[in-house]
Amino acid sequence: MGIELSGCCPLLQVFDMPTAVAFYCDVLGFEVVSHSGNTDDASQSGFCWLRRKGTELMLNTAYDEGERPETPDPARVAAHGDTCIYFGWEDLDGLYAELCAKGVNAREPKTAWYGMKQLYVTDPDGFGLCFQWPVTQGTYDSWVEAYGLEKKTI
Repeated sequence: MGIELSGCCPLLQVFDMPTAVAFYCDVLGFEVVSHSGNTDDASQSGFCWLRRKGTELMLNTAYDEGERPETPDPARVAAHGDTCIYFGWEDLDGLYAELCAKGVNAREPKTAWYGMKQLYVTDPDGFGLCFQWPVTQGTYDSWVEAYGLEKKTI
């Protein structure tokens, strides 16, 4: 095919940038790559580009400065429930314990019928996040090929 992809970086519209940056950076360990603010504090910007171990995510305020309502629009937040971003994460039990210790309402990891152990959480704006890792050798082997992981027996 003539068009080559070089990655994917979802953009999420957030209600409150300081809350979103705190969740993705302080809770999930993302780092700020760049932002649109005039200070060093990315949480005070309208746009923020984040990265963690090659995984990228962009955050943009849903409202221009001075136009944000006092509370989130319930219809907008409800619509976010249709979105779920899947992340590869090997130590799901460790992540679950860490999230619970940080006060995040996370569902205990469970193994799906297709061989993926998964942990679901919702971010502060109502977007679904699923952290997953293969638990069967066949599923892991397909990930080795797709994501360039180190071959091993699980």
